[in-house]
Amino acid sequence: MRNIKILNANWLFSKEAKNVPSTLPADWTQLNLPYTWNGEDGQDGGNDYYRGVCYFAKSIKADELPDGAVKYIQFDGVNSSCEVFFNGKSITKHDGGYSTFRAELKDIKDENLIVVAVDNSSNQRVYPQNADFTFYGGIYRDVKLIGVAEKHFDLDYYGSPSIMVTPEIKGADAEVTIKTYINDDDDCKVRYEIIADGKVIAETTEDEDDKAKITINNVHLWNGIKDPYLYTAKATLIYKGEEVDEISTRFGCRSFKVDPERGFFLNGESYPLRGVSRHQDRPQIGNALLPEHHKEDIELILEVGANTIRLAHYQHSQVFYDLCDEKGLVLWAEIPYISRHMHDGFDNTVSQMTELVVQNYNHPSIVVWGLSNEITIAGSTDPHLVKNHQVLNDLCHKLDKTRLTTIASVTMCSPDNEYIHISDIVSYNHYFGWYGGTTDMNGPWFDDFHKKYPNKPIGLSEYGCEALDWHTSNPVQGDYTEEYQAYYHEELIKQIAERPYLWATHVWNMFDFAADARAEGGENGMNHKGLVTFDRKYKKDSFYAYKAWLNPEKMVHICAKRYIDRVEDVTKVTVYSNCDEVELFANGVSVGKQTKGKYPFFYFNVKNEGETVLTVKAGELEDTATIRKVDTPNEAYIMKEEGSVINWFEINTPDGYFSINDTIGDIMSTMGGKLAFVKIALKVKSSLSGGNDKEKGGGMEVAGFKLSASMIKNVYAMAKGFTVKRVFSMLDGKFTKETILEINAILNKVKKPKK
Repeated sequence: MRNIKILNANWLFSKEAKNVPSTLPADWTQLNLPYTWNGEDGQDGGNDYYRGVCYFAKSIKADELPDGAVKYIQFDGVNSSCEVFFNGKSITKHDGGYSTFRAELKDIKDENLIVVAVDNSSNQRVYPQNADFTFYGGIYRDVKLIGVAEKHFDLDYYGSPSIMVTPEIKGADAEVTIKTYINDDDDCKVRYEIIADGKVIAETTEDEDDKAKITINNVHLWNGIKDPYLYTAKATLIYKGEEVDEISTRFGCRSFKVDPERGFFLNGESYPLRGVSRHQDRPQIGNALLPEHHKEDIELILEVGANTIRLAHYQHSQVFYDLCDEKGLVLWAEIPYISRHMHDGFDNTVSQMTELVVQNYNHPSIVVWGLSNEITIAGSTDPHLVKNHQVLNDLCHKLDKTRLTTIASVTMCSPDNEYIHISDIVSYNHYFGWYGGTTDMNGPWFDDFHKKYPNKPIGLSEYGCEALDWHTSNPVQGDYTEEYQAYYHEELIKQIAERPYLWATHVWNMFDFAADARAEGGENGMNHKGLVTFDRKYKKDSFYAYKAWLNPEKMVHICAKRYIDRVEDVTKVTVYSNCDEVELFANGVSVGKQTKGKYPFFYFNVKNEGETVLTVKAGELEDTATIRKVDTPNEAYIMKEEGSVINWFEINTPDGYFSINDTIGDIMSTMGGKLAFVKIALKVKSSLSGGNDKEKGGGMEVAGFKLSASMIKNVYAMAKGFTVKRVFSMLDGKFTKETILEINAILNKVKKPKK
C-alpha cells in the first residue's frame, strides 16, 4: 500500500552557487523547509529583492525512502520555476510557483543526492511577473516522498490526487460519481467506499467507464458555515485479487447557483456571499507558512463574519482549502494571470489552470474558477488576450462541468469590452474613494452595469483603502489613517447591503501583505489595505465594522483606541455594535443611549476635557477607550513618508483658498480652479508628453503601469477624488519640491466657494 514521508528537515541552501553540485556541498547553509530567501528583502521596499536562481540540496539513503516498488518525490509549492535533479540527472522541470508537482525517482543508489534549482527571476513566460505583491522565491511548502506498488493510482496526472468525486443533488438524495486514474489498469479493479461519521455507508466497484456511481439516500448537505458536513470517498486498487494501493478524499454534497437579480444561492436558499480576499504571506517567512498560520487566518476570517474568501491571486495551500471545507467558507480560486498579458505566457496560463482545477476539484468550498485579475490594466485591445481568456474558459468547463468561471476586472475596463463577457459571471475591482473618485460612486456604478446587462451576474471582487497607525478627527481620502479606512468601509457596507444582486463582495484585503515595490503610507514594501495587520496582531477598526455587520455573535467596539491625544473641544466617538442598544459613558457619566438603526454604526459627540475614559455598554457587553485634550496635534499620529518630495508642514494653506491638499474635483468645480489648472498643465506638460507611448498625446507611468493619453481621459472621473498632492506622490518623483510648491502657490490664489 501507499507510504508517504515528509522530507522537510535538514536541507542545504545556497544563493551563491552557480551549478548543480555532484556531491553534497560542505559550505552551504543548513535549514528546514518550508523556506523562502525573500523573507526580509521582499518586505522592506525598494523593489530590489533578490530574484534569481538558488539551490537546495539533500542527501538521502536508500533505506530512508518509503517502502514501495516505485518512488516519487512531491513538491507542494516551489516559486516560481524549478528543475529537480536526482543523482545528477534532471528528472523534471516545473513552471508555476503555487501548485503541486511530482517526479519519479529512478536508478536509486545506496546514497542519493537531490538538488532543486529554484528560479524566481523576471521573464516573459511564467505568471505572475507584474503584480502588487512580492514573488517570494523558495521551496515554501512541504516536500514528500511517496512509495507505491508497480500498479498504483496515477501520480503523473498534473499533481492531482487521482480521484474525482462529483455529487449531484436529486431531491433528498445525492448521486455521487467517482472516477480514479491508474498508471496501468490491466488486470485491475477498483473498490469504492463512501464513509460518513467513520462508518462505510456504501460500497461498489467501478463500471466499464472506470467510474462508479453511488446514491446517498437522505443526503447530509454541505451547507456553508451553518453546517459544513463532509463525507469521505475511498478508492482501493485491487490487482489480481490483492489490494495494492489506496487513496481517499473528503467531499461535500451541495448545489449552488448565481442569479443575476438575487445573487448567490446555496442548496436552493439565498446565501449572500460577503467576505474578504486573502494573501497568505507573513513577516520574515513570506509564503513559507506552517499549518498553525493557516488556522489562525481562518479563525480571524470567521471572527470577522465572512462566509466567502477570494484566494488571491494564485493557488493556495491544500491545508487552507481543507480548512475552508471544514468551516463552510465559499471560495473563489484563481491563477496568477494578472496585470499584464504576456504573449509568451499563454501555455503557462493553461498549465496553471489545469493544475488548479484537477488538484482542487473535490473541495466543496470552491464554487468559481478565476480566469484572471486586472489583466487589462495596461490595455484591453489585444486580440491575443481575448483568445487566451476564451481558451481558459473552455478549459475550465471541459475539466469541470459543475462550477462557474469568473474574472476580476479593473475599473478602467469598459463593461462593454468583449473579454468582460467571456466568463460565466464577472466581478470588478473598484477603489472609488481611495484611488480617486468618492465612496458614493461605487453603488451607482454597479447599478449602471446591472441595468445595461441585467442577465450578467456582477460582483465586487476588490475594494478597500490603506490604514496604518495614523489618526485624525477629520479623515480624508489618501491620509492613510485608521479613521478614514473605517469611514470608507462604513460607506461601502451601506452600498453593498442595498444591492442584493451582487453575487459576491470581497474586501481587499483581510490582512496587510508585502509588495516590495510599494512606497506608501510611511512604511515601504507593504500594502496596508488589510482589516488586520501583517503580523495578525492588531485588528483595525474596519475589522469590527464588518464583525458588527456580518457576525451574529453579539459584540461592541469603540473605535480609534490608538487616537488618544485630540485638540478639538468636542470630539466624535464611533461605536460598532450589533446589539439593539448601546450607551456611552464619559468618566462614568452617560453621554446618551442610541438604538440600532439600519446599520450597526453609532456616533456620539463627546466633550474633550482633560483625560476622559470612555465606556460603552451594550447589554452585558462593554468596551473602553481613553482620550485626552491637547493644545497641539500629536505628530506621532501624522503620516511621515520616507523619501517624500514634500512634507505636510511645508505646504502653505491660507484660509479660504485652495492648496495641493484639496481634491481635483473641488478645485475644478470653480472657474478660478479651471484657469489655475491651465497654468498647472503648462508646468507639467513636459512630464506628460514624449516617452515611448505610441498614442497621440504621449503618456506617463503611474505605479509601474504605462497610462496612455486616452486612458488618462477615461479615468478622469476617478481622479477627481484625488488631492493634487497625492497625484504628485504617485508620479514616482517626476516633480521636484520646488515645482510642487510653485503649483501650490498658483492654487493659493484661487478662492474656495463659500459654504
